[in-house]
Amino acid sequence: MAYIIAGLGNPGQEYDNTRHNTGRIILQSLVDDEFSFSKKNNALVSEMKIGKEKIKLIAPETFMNNSGKSIATVVKSIKAAEKLVVIYDDFNLPMGKIRISFNRSSGGHNGVESIIKAVKTEAFLRIRIGVAPETAKGTAKVPHGDEKIEKFILGKFKVDEVKVLKKTAKTVAEALEVLVKEGKEKAMSVYNAG
Repeated sequence: MAYIIAGLGNPGQEYDNTRHNTGRIILQSLVDDEFSFSKKNNALVSEMKIGKEKIKLIAPETFMNNSGKSIATVVKSIKAAEKLVVIYDDFNLPMGKIRISFNRSSGGHNGVESIIKAVKTEAFLRIRIGVAPETAKGTAKVPHGDEKIEKFILGKFKVDEVKVLKKTAKTVAEALEVLVKEGKEKAMSVYNAG
């Protein structure tokens, strides 16, 4: 059973380069090949290899809140969900930081909530990507109130943030390599430390 890597975001040009599309941006940086639209999955799909493992890449073409509908077309069982890796934005983490977790709640992220409902389990991997400005103490400067949060996550990345995101994409690619070749525990111990 192959790994499936999903990058969350919203379809449409108006969402390109927005913080909420971080998962999609990172996913699309993993391969040189173009993604093609799959009607069956209602998603952009591609493939890559890590070592000898064939990996399926999927970017749902649904809106964030319905990501699960797309994912459920490729993750057909609770067992298959164990090899699902979902990449998405987290405004509680400073820009450039990543966190890998397994079998956790959605943490209030609508895309992840939708996937949990659709695949009927929380037992899948997540790679959360920090999108918040960093405070002097190294913590995330989190927006407060629904309106401010929405404005922030649907806002576009600034030029200097795009540079950080490119570095983060390289880190995610390395983390995925460790995850596939050496397992999730090893990946978590290496990449959740920093």
